[in-house]
Amino acid sequence: MSFSLVPDKLYRRYTDITPQMMQAWGIRLLLCDLDYTLAPRSVARPDDTVLDWVNAMKAAGTEVMILSNNRSSERVELFCKDMGITYVGHAGKPAKRGYREAMAKAGVTARETAMLGDKLLTDVLGARRSGVLALMVEPLGGPVGAWNHVLHALQAPFKAMTKENYL
Repeated sequence: MSFSLVPDKLYRRYTDITPQMMQAWGIRLLLCDLDYTLAPRSVARPDDTVLDWVNAMKAAGTEVMILSNNRSSERVELFCKDMGITYVGHAGKPAKRGYREAMAKAGVTARETAMLGDKLLTDVLGARRSGVLALMVEPLGGPVGAWNHVLHALQAPFKAMTKENYL
């Protein structure tokens, strides 16, 4: 179990991560944060780009599941329904509970799982604590609000330490 805030790999956006990468890394379950990872929070439904990306992952044998801390499941349920995937809500990231629940639901091990998110203190730390591959992307739509600007500025040194940085 690691308490590192340094992601394993850093990308500009989710579309930079391909089904071929998942296969090469032995990943069968790709957990994804929703807000600012797959869509800005203001976007209620998945666009064609995210739908095509999820479908390509599924076609290549990688299950995609949302792991969300959203307090209301309404947005997450609607988004997932449109994508034809499931989710674990109220995940409590960075706690391990949500990660374990998702892996049990998919019948995979931590070694076969990756987490894709935009925040170090929830997505990356939770992935590291759970023993899954920690993939990080820049927030879609950029950080919104004063707190998110501060949070994302504080992430810069940890992102700079990432060995595989594709920004």
